[in-house]
Amino acid sequence: MTDTQQPGIARMGSVILDVPDLAASTRFWTAITGGEIVSLDDDWVSTRTSDGWNLHFQLAPGLIPPDWPGQERPQQLHLDLLTPDVAAATQAAVARGATVLRANDEWTTLADPAGHPFDLCVAEGNPGTTVMGLTFDVPDAHAAVEFWSALIGEPVVHDQDGIAMTGGARPLLFQQVENYTPPAWPDPARPQQGHLDVFVDDLDAAERATLALGATRLPGGGETFRVFADPAGHPFCLCLHEE
Repeated sequence: MTDTQQPGIARMGSVILDVPDLAASTRFWTAITGGEIVSLDDDWVSTRTSDGWNLHFQLAPGLIPPDWPGQERPQQLHLDLLTPDVAAATQAAVARGATVLRANDEWTTLADPAGHPFDLCVAEGNPGTTVMGLTFDVPDAHAAVEFWSALIGEPVVHDQDGIAMTGGARPLLFQQVENYTPPAWPDPARPQQGHLDVFVDDLDAAERATLALGATRLPGGGETFRVFADPAGHPFCLCLHEE
């Protein structure tokens, strides 16, 4: 397990959720995270949470929502939030349009108005509700964390029993699931549900290095970004601009 930061190909950037209603998702998530709108247009809204995560929303009118916890229509990824009072945070989220999927004393799993699952996890003394990390469903947690650690230059801080995690200010987590079903972007029948944008200074050099790590080039992109899939099949973008 790596416990020191190594040079990365890219810099951690933005979490993007596919949503059928930009306004509804923006209202919900800015309220939950204490966020603010940074920019918006007809098919994209950029927000920043109170604790510094870039959380954006991409219009997907025909989005097929996840059916958690199964793998027939899997969540693919989800946000983990920390809160000092899970019950109160759950009540507030439900009042804003969330649905409770599973509840217990330590954490509650909910779905946002677009159907994306997320977890509210207890953290005594936490300053309100903050984003702890982004978790991917994967067939092999060790392989996934090794790939992403090398890509974004953050150390592996946990890798055991099918759960792995990178360090840094905005951690990525990987949970190994049975009968994993990957997305098949851009097939709307097997949607990505969400993806990461990461930032690079040289697209050509970053593409070569990313493919060497085991990524696959996907259709799409242009002069400022290119689309790839990680070894588990999750799409992500290399973007040629600063965070």
